[in-house]
Amino acid sequence: MPCELCPRRCRADRASGAVGFCQAGALPRVFRWGPHFGEEPPLVGEHGSGCVFFSRCTMKCLYCQNSPWSWNGEGDDIPIARLTEILRDLAVKDCCSNWNLVSPTPYLPFIRAAAAPLFAEGIRLPFVWNSSGYETVETLTAYRDLCDIALIDMRYANDATARAASAAPGYVEANRAAIRYLHDALGPLDSDAPGAATRGVIVRILVLPGHAEEAAENLAWLAGEGFTDLHVAVMSQYTPVYKALNTPPFNRPVTEEEYSLVAEAADDFGFTRGWVQGFESSGVSNLLGEQMSPGHGIVQA
Repeated sequence: MPCELCPRRCRADRASGAVGFCQAGALPRVFRWGPHFGEEPPLVGEHGSGCVFFSRCTMKCLYCQNSPWSWNGEGDDIPIARLTEILRDLAVKDCCSNWNLVSPTPYLPFIRAAAAPLFAEGIRLPFVWNSSGYETVETLTAYRDLCDIALIDMRYANDATARAASAAPGYVEANRAAIRYLHDALGPLDSDAPGAATRGVIVRILVLPGHAEEAAENLAWLAGEGFTDLHVAVMSQYTPVYKALNTPPFNRPVTEEEYSLVAEAADDFGFTRGWVQGFESSGVSNLLGEQMSPGHGIVQA
């Protein structure tokens, strides 16, 4: 079937060996997996979030920290049965709080097939759909069974920036439609559950150099939609790497002034749930006022 999983709708017939923009093929390609303790606290629980890092991506971010597997495709093509065993180990052996699918969109049919035998055995963890936010409502709806918790980015408020920095046409419209859908389908994060959360939405706001106003604009949009009930994670951790090193303004760190603009916007627009990283990731503050340990690292998806 021609692939239309992401907003590009390449219609590549991957089963016959064709590939589209993301270069994903006819098998899931996985770079690494295992318990991860660097996600937002409600996802980690006692034994970590069970991350599966999929290779390839529907975006090409100049500053991608995961470029070896996201851009360049490092990782192994594995049969669906092997993906089943990976998910089984994360749930049974590692006792993880969830199955955290990092950049899963090109591989959603395979993930569903891999999880089916586990469901039949009564093995079930919440799925975290860990995404750049470049999604279609059609795909989110069709694979709603793989999305109990959405960990979704809002990268851009201007399509020109999305094209220049991530080769992602139509990002803003697609991203905002996806967040509307997720808010309605999942609601706020179930942060009151014992242990790790089981349902809801976390929106990540990565502050980019030269584009802090866009991050603040995205917070304004969320507030205007009435979504201040969502948890937001405002992140200062941008580091110029890969192609960003030769592409101004992405070739420099975020300034303290830029970051303060966004952190203050989160407060001004009435967000009371979530986290604001300390500048240069020296610490993380809870939007409710509680300080979290400086060692907590919110990792860019």
